Amino acid sequence: MAFDDLGQFLDMLEKDGKLLRISEEVDPHLEITRILDRAVKEGGPAVLFEKVKGSRIKIAGNLLGSHGRMLKALGLKDYAEIDERLSAMMDIKAPQGLLDKLKMLPELAEISSFFPKLVKSGPCKEVILTKGNFSLKEIPVPTCWPQDGGPFVTLPMVFTKDRESGKRNCGMYRMQVFSDETTGMHWHPHKHGAKHAMQRRARGEKIDVAVAIGTDPATYFCAAMPLPDDIDEMMFAGFLRKKAVELVPCETLPLEVPANSEFVLEGWVDPNELLDEGPFGDHTGYYSLTDKYPVFHVECLTRRKEPIYPHTIVGRPPMEDAFMGYAIERIAVPVLRKQFPEIVDMHMPFEGVFHNLVFVSIDKRYPGHARKIMHSLWGMGQAMFTKVIVVVDSDVNIHDSSEVAWKVLNHIDPKRDMEFAEGPVDVLDHSSPLLGYGSKVGIDATRKWKSEGFQREWPDEVKMTPKIEKKMDELWSKINR
Repeated sequence: MAFDDLGQFLDMLEKDGKLLRISEEVDPHLEITRILDRAVKEGGPAVLFEKVKGSRIKIAGNLLGSHGRMLKALGLKDYAEIDERLSAMMDIKAPQGLLDKLKMLPELAEISSFFPKLVKSGPCKEVILTKGNFSLKEIPVPTCWPQDGGPFVTLPMVFTKDRESGKRNCGMYRMQVFSDETTGMHWHPHKHGAKHAMQRRARGEKIDVAVAIGTDPATYFCAAMPLPDDIDEMMFAGFLRKKAVELVPCETLPLEVPANSEFVLEGWVDPNELLDEGPFGDHTGYYSLTDKYPVFHVECLTRRKEPIYPHTIVGRPPMEDAFMGYAIERIAVPVLRKQFPEIVDMHMPFEGVFHNLVFVSIDKRYPGHARKIMHSLWGMGQAMFTKVIVVVDSDVNIHDSSEVAWKVLNHIDPKRDMEFAEGPVDVLDHSSPLLGYGSKVGIDATRKWKSEGFQREWPDEVKMTPKIEKKMDELWSKINR
């Protein structure tokens, strides 16, 4: 099912016994982080803080902090459903004649139903506050960790438009609250929001920015997805929800935002105006250090009459973002298979914090195939940041880190099987010699062939014969009841 808004998702969680209400007063300065950190690491429920110190606004956290809640948010029983739907959509071929066109009408009708729907108004317009009549500090934005530079909005949906094409982008960039009317805008140079801002900077122009906070979870999840330039996040959200996202025009900007939002901030960024932002306890488990980032000036704030502020924390994994990252991975795999049919599966372990480690299993077909896959991934979107890529054969269960380690350590000769490269790395990688630039390594842990220069015989794995295995397993089960 597609949830109409954040409140409906919370109601579902409570009905399923997956929501913990905390009625005791909790301080948004550090205390909320400690509760949410324990909740996610102990496999606990989503949390609704009903009495937030200094505010009448409730805070909801750890909403997607389990595989079960992430699937519920996307309306899925398992990720295989997404694989099937994406594969079916990508298999649609261009019609060759009238009969083909008629046959495609149901598919085209379904696709068109995913596109965003513009509406005149929505719940996010229940209260409209213009500049001078609001303070961002009235929103109980938590300060997460002791060395953080201040409170940070961690689940913003940041809307901008390409200056040339007019195409909309929605990204998720953390926002440090600076004052009653300003925040930081932490978009990295590789992100679409930064690209749109740089188009304006070259002309000495400001860029319009709208920030929605607190939609249904499938919609705000899409803001975090590394989608290609030509795919609208709101259209993809409609695909995931099986229901169009309703968008409403902003009060002061030529931008549209989800009508079901809890809060909307409307304003602008001057790409030439930079301020110190940070430090921030980040998803790497380390603080990202203070650096210069643009300032977001808020001119108008709209909200619901009784909004709920959604919040997530990042830090030493696993955190809530690990489950979001796993969902992104599962959605990406069928797309990767269409581009590279030899890929069997891909997995980003929690410990790798997304960009540090990727396991890939392939159907190896020719010498050097593993290296081809490494370089292909490094050339794709945000996969370019991957610090370590491990390629194994198709029979390896890459979701079992113990099995992967066993295979890798038995299959590699370090000098022969390491492929080093240099290029862009994640700005948050504190170990790189330069900001945003460093080295990467690919590990070819596939079985080696003589055509790859391997001069010895590759041994077989130790395995029992199937007949004896079956017979003795049955005996063992019988006597070991």
